[in-house]
Amino acid sequence: MKKKSFSDPSLYINRELSWLEFNERVLQEGLSPDVPLLERLKFLAIVSTNLDEFYMIRVASLKQLQKAGKSRRDISGMTPEEQLQAIAERVRRMVKDHDRGVLRAFEELAEHGIEWLRPAQWSEEDRVFLRQYFEREIAPILTPLAMSDLSPPPAIPGLQIHLGVVLRSRKKDNGGEGKIAFVPIPTRHPRFVFLPATQGHRLALLDDVIATFVQNLFRGYQVVYAGPFRVTRDADVSIQDDDASDLLNAVEEAILARRRRAAVRLELAAGTHERLYEFLLNLFQLTDEDVFAVESFISAASLREIVGLPGYTHLRDPEWPPQPPRDLLGWEDLWKAVLDHDVMLFHPYESFEPVVRFLREAANDPDVLAIKQTLYRTSGESPIVEALETAGRKGKEVTVIVEVKARFDEARNVQWARRLEDAGCHVIYGVAGYKTHAKALLVVRREQGRIRRYVHLSTGNYNDQTARIYSDIGLFTADPDITTDVASFFNLLTGYSEAVGWNKLTVEPGELKAKFISLIEREIEAATADYPGLILAKINSLQDKDICAALYRASQAGVKIKLNVRGICCLRPGIPGVSENIEVRSIVDRFLEHARIFYFSNGGREEVYLASADWMERNLERRVEIIFPVQDPVLQQRLIEILNIYFSDNTKAWELCPDGTYRRVAPGHPRIRAQEYFYQKAVEAAQTSLPRDIRYRPLHREQASSETSER
Repeated sequence: MKKKSFSDPSLYINRELSWLEFNERVLQEGLSPDVPLLERLKFLAIVSTNLDEFYMIRVASLKQLQKAGKSRRDISGMTPEEQLQAIAERVRRMVKDHDRGVLRAFEELAEHGIEWLRPAQWSEEDRVFLRQYFEREIAPILTPLAMSDLSPPPAIPGLQIHLGVVLRSRKKDNGGEGKIAFVPIPTRHPRFVFLPATQGHRLALLDDVIATFVQNLFRGYQVVYAGPFRVTRDADVSIQDDDASDLLNAVEEAILARRRRAAVRLELAAGTHERLYEFLLNLFQLTDEDVFAVESFISAASLREIVGLPGYTHLRDPEWPPQPPRDLLGWEDLWKAVLDHDVMLFHPYESFEPVVRFLREAANDPDVLAIKQTLYRTSGESPIVEALETAGRKGKEVTVIVEVKARFDEARNVQWARRLEDAGCHVIYGVAGYKTHAKALLVVRREQGRIRRYVHLSTGNYNDQTARIYSDIGLFTADPDITTDVASFFNLLTGYSEAVGWNKLTVEPGELKAKFISLIEREIEAATADYPGLILAKINSLQDKDICAALYRASQAGVKIKLNVRGICCLRPGIPGVSENIEVRSIVDRFLEHARIFYFSNGGREEVYLASADWMERNLERRVEIIFPVQDPVLQQRLIEILNIYFSDNTKAWELCPDGTYRRVAPGHPRIRAQEYFYQKAVEAAQTSLPRDIRYRPLHREQASSETSER
């Protein structure tokens, strides 16, 4: 058989189609009868918001290439035009399945006393109530826009639902159906209106209420048709950050620019009036391929309003409150605990509270001299930012690297940056030409006449809200080599310091890829017939062609490779002679898998790493990231167990096939659901008072291997 070149497009899966396969797995959770009903609504809402961002960024980028006449092929051999056609076809099927899933979910909700009533189902009493509600609460904040007669027409913001209205004049000399008006649906009003009910909940959609009574806004005209639509605009705006002195203004200008960018998608109600349909296509310069009609309602993100209804515990997942971290049990003093041993936090099974507490104590501790931290995405009322503000006001040296170019969080991060500056903190707006995606926290403390450093590194953001729903791993350490590296890392970002070599971290763009490839190649060199070598990796995405090629070489050398990739995976497993030693799994469950864990058997001298980076070209070449080793033997074994359990999951796992599709891993015995297992382990650990090294019982390696092989 002719040996394939690693540049052969047939070895790779298109990035966009791979992402759509991920969204399909999310959709399947939203359609699964095994998932509690209100949890299904969450997944259906996520599918909708995922597609929003996909069109704003990925499809918009392809349309830019198409418009520029560029036909450059991606690693899978597809041109932008071919990708757009394949995306439209795939998304159309997905939208239909999603639409049916929403309607089916409401049928089941009705059985539990939560009814969504269409206008035809409203009683006369309902209509009286809604008319009064409309006149009192809604009509005063509506702004009708006469689109046919305004030149130029007003800009219609992306992702805001509007009512499209077709009007006929009541004057005899001005007949015909020609006038078009838009009515923006208020964004600050809940999407569902609660009708009077003796028990349960009876709901009317805000769009339907406005459409039913919108005639009141157009005196002298007859409303022929009124129906909702929503346009999605290109949000792929590059922020020029070569001049760091004006970066905040550049970010704010980019946010404003998104409002008038080209349209890339149009969603509307099934059965939309032909006159309105044609007007919208012409206004937004779109084609039929860009239009998606739904029977349920536009923007299923509004389903979160129903998920948030009180009660209905029988329709939800059981509560899994975060547990006290096992490495801190019995330790009241955080400083002493971290000085004694490295502390690992596995969120959301273990609480994020120690990270917040660490910062708060540092802010108020008179022995703390300096705090340095990166911020990529944080929460709305962030206790992290509040602690940093407190430290700044108390006169400590506080330096914060705020990445104001974090997409869709730019406005919030600019706000935090200005607040931190007002509190006396030194704020650095990232590094010119790169996004600072690394998650690092350094505290400098005076202890018994000497200076000591403490560090927290993480795979996830310093965000107390997402730490309850994202699966991430953080590490506290006072290891002198790592703390020295982290201090050098901050000096590299804030000053003119140049890296002169790292003790244990890998930091610089470009070096990350070289580090990973060298670890893969070392596994090839150490492989023998008796010990073929083993690579385990848990990541969010795999797209970098050089990493894929290195993994293909390792597979050809006999190295066993198991990848747990949540989302995009451009590598094709199971190709004879190329990747038959590579297995790719993906888990979609109640928590978003976000941790990056890497294991290399290294000829029996096992190494485990954590990282802020995925195996994506952008992470490895255009972002500031950190790879850090986990050297504590107890924590190493715990991470190996975590990886083995992920690959043993036979409840929520999917397996990637060579053709780029995914199939569910067949249920096995014993039943293993990774996230449930991790939570049970966290509860068990929190209930014991055994010493740290005794309390942990690693999964036996041979047992893990046999469980992983089950289908």
